[in-house]
Parts: sequence; structure tokens; C-alpha cells
Amino acid sequence: MKKFMNTAETMVAESVEGFVRAHEAFVVFGAERKCIRRRHLTSGKVALISGGGAGHEPMHIGFIGQGMLDAACVGHIFTSPTPSQIIAAIEEADTGAGCLLVVKNYDGDLMNFEMAIEMACGRHSLDMVVVSDDIETSRTGESRGRRGVAGTLIVEKILGAAAERGMPLDELKQLGEGLNTRIRSMGVALNGVTVPQTERTTFVLGPGEMEMGVGIHGEPGHARQPFAASDAIIGHLCEAIFGDISVTRGSRALLFVNGLGGTPPAELYLAYNGARRFIEEKAMPIERSLVGTYVTSLDMQGLSITLALLTDEEIALWDAPVATAALHW
Repeated sequence: MKKFMNTAETMVAESVEGFVRAHEAFVVFGAERKCIRRRHLTSGKVALISGGGAGHEPMHIGFIGQGMLDAACVGHIFTSPTPSQIIAAIEEADTGAGCLLVVKNYDGDLMNFEMAIEMACGRHSLDMVVVSDDIETSRTGESRGRRGVAGTLIVEKILGAAAERGMPLDELKQLGEGLNTRIRSMGVALNGVTVPQTERTTFVLGPGEMEMGVGIHGEPGHARQPFAASDAIIGHLCEAIFGDISVTRGSRALLFVNGLGGTPPAELYLAYNGARRFIEEKAMPIERSLVGTYVTSLDMQGLSITLALLTDEEIALWDAPVATAALHW
């Protein structure tokens, strides 16, 4: 295994320090480096907080800034941050209006964020939105339901814009829960993930194979299939997503093609072209788009497709200004 690192044990801490130093116009460390927060907090605004294991960069730390997150905490690679880290983020970011925690639907994340809320709720007004957009785990019947994957970015962007406009905590939670019912994702990979601590790949594919339905922690999917042309792969993903989302009158579609860490932009745009063509053939015009590497799984050569059906208000919140290290308009 060859990676640009000093040791597996120090990789996350050194990477996070490099991120903060590179983007000091947007972010600073919180006390004892337990979290990262916006350099300039807005008094009286609900704070939006998220976090998760390292290995998914730029999510979540790359989304800290105006119009998105106020703070985030980073665990070890593919490991939830601890309750003490999450409490530190709450203490750093709450300026008087409370905090909404955006949590991906994984057992470790849920357990630690819920524990942090229980420990800090006497001092802060807190609530939580759980993102669960990955159709793979609903297809396989896993008891915890859908995982939270690339759709988390859409939830954080729209909630972040609403918080900037002064939306109170209870309404933000309601907005987030409504969004979650209308965002669906699915991923595919051409290789597994090489985890620095173990120096092993999470799954191994033959030269003519691909893994359909992968997760962002290097989890294998529901099927190992023969490698195919891009349009066939993308069509399979879109067909599954379109069959799992309820299209209602007046819905406005956002299409997000996300790189999982090892896929070049040329291939992502090619995939976007195929996905857009497929969805528009279903009489669903695409009104907003995002293409790039935002929610990764270390060095996985793969991509995910996310379709979000939004209201007029949500489209306006998506369009609202954002200034973070990874997302800016």
C-alpha cells in the first residue's frame, strides 16, 4: 500500500490540521481541537452541526461556512466522532438559538450523536435530523433502513441557507425531515477501499467486474456484476432510484453526480450526461445540477447518483449564496 502519509495513526490529525490551515478564511479549530467551526459565527442563528468519520472529505468539514454548517467534528477513518467531540461542537457553535444536528443514518453516528444530545440538552436547545437517502440498504431489507450518503450534502446546503435566513429550530427540523423523504442515492464502484490502518482492501474485484450498491465506508453492494458501458451502468442506477422515489406534481429535480474518491472529472461528467438523459426521458426535467467529488470513500474508484425532488422554496434555498472550502456560489 502506498499513500501520502507519515503513519496511519497520525494521518487523520495531520490531514485535518492541513485542512484548517489551508482554509483559515472559513474555519478555525474549536477548543482542544475537538471540532472545527466557522471562523465567524452569527449571533442568534440556529447552528447547524454535523460530523462523521474521516475518509469522506470534503464532507463534512469542507461544508463549514456561510450558508451551510457552523461546526463539524471528525472521527477516525470511517468511525463516528465521540460524544465529547460532538458536545464540544455544540458548545462552540451555539450562539443562543440552539443547534440542529444533521446525522447520517449509521448505528455508530446515531448512538454518539444521541448520547451527546442527552448529555448537553440541559444547557442547549437541541434537535436532530437523520439523513437516509441510500436506496441500497432499503433494497436489501437491512433493519436500520437507508444509509445516509451523498444526499447529506443537499440537506446541509438547504438547511444551512434556511438557518441563515433566521428559520427557528423546530421549523428547520421539519424542513430537514421533509427533504429526507424526497432524496435518493445509489453508488457503484470499480474497486474497494484501501484502509490505512489495516492496509487491506474492503473488497476485491476481478478485471471484468464492478460492485453495484456500494456504501461510503467501503461496504460491498448487493451484486457483483460484469463491467459494462457507462450508459448501462448509469441506467441501472437511475432505474433503481427512479423506482424508489415518489414523483409528485410540482416537484423540481436536482441531479447530483458524486465521485467517491478515485474517479476523474471527465468520467463524472460523462455519467452525468447519461443520467440526465435517462431522467429527462421519464418526463422529469432537471432544473439544478451538481457534479464533482464531494462525499468520498477514501480512494474508491466509483460514483454515486443522487436525485432530489424539491419545492420552489427549497430550490431558492439551494440557490442561496454559500461560501465554504468545498462549495461556493
